[in-house]
Amino acid sequence: MTCQTYSLLILSVIMIYFGHFGNSLNLAQLQGDIDQLKADFNSSHSDVADGGPIFTDKLINWTERNEKRIILSQIVSMYLEMLEKTDKKKAHARRIFEELYTLKASLPDGLQKVKDLMDLSKIQMSDLRIQRKAVNELFSVLQKLVETSTSLKRKRSQFQRRCKC
Repeated sequence: MTCQTYSLLILSVIMIYFGHFGNSLNLAQLQGDIDQLKADFNSSHSDVADGGPIFTDKLINWTERNEKRIILSQIVSMYLEMLEKTDKKKAHARRIFEELYTLKASLPDGLQKVKDLMDLSKIQMSDLRIQRKAVNELFSVLQKLVETSTSLKRKRSQFQRRCKC
């Protein structure tokens, strides 16, 4: 796949999951804007292919809609950070930035969830104080896990009763 195809794929996935696809977005116009942005960034340079894709590989492991919204929210934030430094006088850069900003606004909690995951990865489980606190919370965590598991089983059985498969 070419870099152009990857860019279109990522933006298409983002638009679909944010419920913005087909509403007011002209994907053909956006593709033209992306082509101009590629020229601005000289994305045909030989080092672009080194190491494979940046974002599309990450999307493979996120299967549920809500999970994808979390990772896509983070990806959109990264694009916005990158585009923040571009020349907004260029219409194509401004249009892409505005579309991504609009999409980002539809996901207010995605960044907080990512921060929560990052905070969890930083917890020093070898610390005795942390271990004590974790043991005190173990029953509550297991309760949540059981509730979640029971809820999923209930949803599946309700679906099977309704489904005439």
